[in-house]
Amino acid sequence: MCKFCWVLLLLAIIVNGGLVYKFFIAGETLVASDDRQSLLLEPGERDLVLSEMRMFLKAAQQIVQAAGEDNSKAIARAARSVGRAAQQEVPGSLMKKLPLEFKKLGFDTHAKFDQLALDAEEFGDSATSLKQLGVLMQNCVVCHEGYRIDAATAK
Repeated sequence: MCKFCWVLLLLAIIVNGGLVYKFFIAGETLVASDDRQSLLLEPGERDLVLSEMRMFLKAAQQIVQAAGEDNSKAIARAARSVGRAAQQEVPGSLMKKLPLEFKKLGFDTHAKFDQLALDAEEFGDSATSLKQLGVLMQNCVVCHEGYRIDAATAK
């Protein structure tokens, strides 16, 4: 293979690596004045992310209430309502803006709600469900401590 072809191949690999990093790992963030990562989102994107967070909070409240009533079916129903099956279709334009760690937290949170639902159905132990919810909510704390949502500026 000619020297020019090797250089071209190397350049293509570097460019592709940069694109993968930018669109799948780094996202479009800035360090905010409070040292959190600022997610720069359009109003519709912001609404989508905040809507999902409100659904997590609503499910957590329903789980706590159902656990107080020792109602494992209601616990499972609330948890499943925000499990993987409830993940909204996220537009590609939004996915590229979100850093990898933020996406991982979101996917892990959905998965943990699914596991909580399965365990509530199988074991019917409210105390275990509350412990699982406590662990799951660590994702919420990490997310809110590390990220904030700001308006994307016009380019």
